Amino acid sequence: MSSEIKISPALEKDHPMIGKLMVKVYSNLSGFPSPEEQPDYYNMLANIGEFTRKESVELLVAKQGDQLLGAVVYIGDMKDYSSGGTATLEKNAAGFRLLAVDPKARGLGVGKKLTIACIDQAKSEGRKQVVIHTTESMQVAWGMYEKMGFIRSEDLDFEQSGLPVFGFRLKL
Repeated sequence: MSSEIKISPALEKDHPMIGKLMVKVYSNLSGFPSPEEQPDYYNMLANIGEFTRKESVELLVAKQGDQLLGAVVYIGDMKDYSSGGTATLEKNAAGFRLLAVDPKARGLGVGKKLTIACIDQAKSEGRKQVVIHTTESMQVAWGMYEKMGFIRSEDLDFEQSGLPVFGFRLKL
């Protein structure tokens, strides 16, 4: 097996496996709502491939050989962001959501590689900023985003079923 981690668009046949990874990752976050508390959210994760029905949305995967290490939903036009708050009103911006890294692959830079792929895609599309959201349960990701230059943007904050969700921007 190749040791190189490669980022690429997901194949449709991989969508169910990616959905399972998303559910596994998010359901194991300390302090994050459980599948029983937010069944609609976890149904969305399980059916992550549905996001790709929107024109500006792409599901990216990180693989090492054939092994799925992580995935993220890239949104090239914020009108397709499909989240709460005001992010869908942002102009000339891209975003990404639902970044997940297999627990077995943590520490390998998978999350950073997926984030860089989204930033590079936004730059190639001529976007002026990248918008993201995270929660207090995602402190590792939160720290990574700040180290990469993302700045807290309280105007993007919202609550999802009582869960505070925090907005960030990266100017390009």
